[in-house]
Amino acid sequence: MEITASAPGKVILFGEHAVVYRRPALAVPLNDLQATVTVTRVMGLPGEIQIEAPDIRLSTSLSALRGDHPLAAVIRGVFTTLGITRPPACTVRIASSIPVASGLGSGAAVSVALTRALSAFVGQPLPDEKVNALAFEAERLHHGTPSGIDNTVITYGKPVYFVKGQPVEHFKVGWPFTIVIGDTGIQSLTREAVADVRRAWENDPQQLEKVFDQVSIVVQEARQSIECGSISALGPLMDENHALLKQMGVSSLELDRLTETARRSGALGAKLSGGGKGGNMIALVELGDVDRVAGSLEAAGARRTIVSRIG
Repeated sequence: MEITASAPGKVILFGEHAVVYRRPALAVPLNDLQATVTVTRVMGLPGEIQIEAPDIRLSTSLSALRGDHPLAAVIRGVFTTLGITRPPACTVRIASSIPVASGLGSGAAVSVALTRALSAFVGQPLPDEKVNALAFEAERLHHGTPSGIDNTVITYGKPVYFVKGQPVEHFKVGWPFTIVIGDTGIQSLTREAVADVRRAWENDPQQLEKVFDQVSIVVQEARQSIECGSISALGPLMDENHALLKQMGVSSLELDRLTETARRSGALGAKLSGGGKGGNMIALVELGDVDRVAGSLEAAGARRTIVSRIG
């Protein structure tokens, strides 16, 4: 018996970091990037689970993993939720085309795919709400105090207007648009970036709250523009959001260089995406300018570029 499940990556278009402080954010799935989990039944004693994740050089048994390891937490969380104390012996194989620690949702995608594959393997597929909740618990281990946006957009596989603590709200893309994602090649731990913003907020909450409020206005305007198909308006909003993220202290020399390069090469706007301090940036690009912008980003030091059509 073998069961396979997949989940997409994600990109935050607007609102990262401020979303932790209950401001809205916009995120969309990246279906060209996928995490895939295959669960295969093997001969063995109930409860014996072998985990194979070559992308992160992991080959171990579940029993050998610490309880706070995200993979162990997801696996045990699924079986606890389903009331299963001794699951059938199996091998869990994890593969992903989503770059790790780059702000594209690799951890959440693995958690979602793993939850769906395991629950289907034991004949009790979990509904999206449960999948989302379990993935969020794993995000706590990855990121400390996550907003929940990653697991939400990845679980539902639709564009999400997200406010922490409020019901999931999807939005429609009125007209398709293209983004080029530029990877700095610098792994960025969201947990550390979130903690840095928290310290800055504790030192000067009044100033940071003003920045978060400005981000909220940008997000609202961006959602309206996307839904109305006014794509050209998104470029300046991306530039404004990036400037606000710089005020939060989460940009970097590499991210600033790539966003400036994208704008000079013809992008309508550009910003960092995700935790910052490395990871990825995104640029809004007209179709005819994709190759030029992507090539310029790579010449400026981007480790890789990914082109995605949104909507």
